[in-house]
Amino acid sequence: MPINKDNPEQWLDDIDASVAYYNEWFMTFAPEAFRDTRAATSHQVDKALAVTKNLTDLTPQVLMESPDILPILRMATCPPIARDRLMGIAGLSKNLISKMEDPVNPSIPPRMPKEDLMEQLDRLLSIIQKMADPDLFLWLSENRQPTESEKQRAAAVIADRLCGNITDPIIRNAQEKRQLTALRQYLKHKGYSQVDSAKGVRFNELKPGEFSFRMNIPVYLNRGSERQYGIHIPINAVVQPLSSRRGDFPLLLEAKSAGDFTNVNKRRKEEAQKMQQLRNTYGPNVRFVLFLCGYFDAGYLGYEASEGIDWIWEHRIDDLEEYL
Repeated sequence: MPINKDNPEQWLDDIDASVAYYNEWFMTFAPEAFRDTRAATSHQVDKALAVTKNLTDLTPQVLMESPDILPILRMATCPPIARDRLMGIAGLSKNLISKMEDPVNPSIPPRMPKEDLMEQLDRLLSIIQKMADPDLFLWLSENRQPTESEKQRAAAVIADRLCGNITDPIIRNAQEKRQLTALRQYLKHKGYSQVDSAKGVRFNELKPGEFSFRMNIPVYLNRGSERQYGIHIPINAVVQPLSSRRGDFPLLLEAKSAGDFTNVNKRRKEEAQKMQQLRNTYGPNVRFVLFLCGYFDAGYLGYEASEGIDWIWEHRIDDLEEYL
């Protein structure tokens, strides 16, 4: 019972409506999401300036105790220096930089020989000191302590540089959160109850009338004549319709948003690959539906339709009723 994939005469109107819907959200909420992230980033910059005594105390020991300040130090140079560029110029090991810039647990590689570690950190800091932005850190060349206004200005500029590097992820995360909120509100209005996937409930254990977010679906890897589970596919929303019987395969919803037409056509094969893996594992009747908002053009829609993938537009979320 496809809703949109078999109705190409309706695609262009929906594309226009979806673009307008996304643009309205972007103009209203994207600046707020960016400001929130910038505020959190500003606190991180303040900490980095404090532990380095406003960049006057750059030592290997400081980096060993606070490895998470490395991205901030890279943004303190003129020009700001990319991670790979820093590795190349200073001759640093990829493992060292990857560990220090791990987004979850920044650290120093525990097994790295100390002599090698100290040598690499010295080279790293030498580059940062040579390239420190002279227009931001006036006090370094003048061999004095900064004024409060100078510190605030430097922190604000570095925070903006950091956020500028991650603007797209900030917007994507905010949009995904909003899409899942829209799904939650719609499903609860229809009498569904949410199950916390973190409590160990599997996707095929949901009862009729239950849904959950961010669940992992195991799929087969084919090895000769053997079929065995090899990977898990992350799915944004899993819904067991009220009309289903216990044990029926649930509805899988993948939330997708896009702020331009270019990137979606680069990523359109991702959904087709997921669908193929799901069908290989669970059979041809798998219901895998996209939940779209934003810039998805006819080329993208045609590709997904040719792969047997249907979609629901967020601006017409009531269409989801057909799957429930």
